[in-house]
Amino acid sequence: MELEHLLQNNRRWAAGMRERDPDFFLRLSQQQSPEYLWIGCSDSRVPANEIVDLPPGELFVHRNVANVVVHSDLNCLSVMQYAVDVLKVKHIIVTGHYGCGGVRAALLGMRLGLIDNWLRHVQDVFQKHQAEVMALESESERVNRLCELNVIEQVVNVCHTTVIQEAWARGQGVAVHGWIYGLEDGHAHSLHLGVSGIEELEPKYHEALAGLITLPNS
Repeated sequence: MELEHLLQNNRRWAAGMRERDPDFFLRLSQQQSPEYLWIGCSDSRVPANEIVDLPPGELFVHRNVANVVVHSDLNCLSVMQYAVDVLKVKHIIVTGHYGCGGVRAALLGMRLGLIDNWLRHVQDVFQKHQAEVMALESESERVNRLCELNVIEQVVNVCHTTVIQEAWARGQGVAVHGWIYGLEDGHAHSLHLGVSGIEELEPKYHEALAGLITLPNS
């Protein structure tokens, strides 16, 4: 049977979960109450739950190529709105990763097809910070710096959505964070950008940009 090995993997996984916690799936089927929304890249090497070692039900997840947040993307906005208004998550974590293929394609102006339109948003980030990125010596350093800058700009975009603006206006406690993940060592790093209210955004944005020079390039 086609894909039978994946179904077998699923059965082994489910059996292992029941062995460790007989009531796990019963509890999971009745409700979800995650405290975190993860907005990350679609890259298969960046599995959200595993990176932060959280079980199913603890992390609400949206992923797209290059972890971009666009105000016209109703998919992403709907996930955010449900997470904030219904699930009442306390934290939104925008997570990029070093060596991102989408970011690299945007930096180098590669032509890949339909996705070029989506990566135009990352190219906008590059153009905004072009002098800083191009001052780095190697292509890998430039890609990794743009990965970091892209996360920072997407955090700003999240903070400017009506979903977050309205949550903050009604006094709801939700913070937006920027992280970067290293494929080579499996470590996630904070980009020192955590915003809990609109008045914090501009100063923390500039602090995060200034702090990039101290961060590792994996």
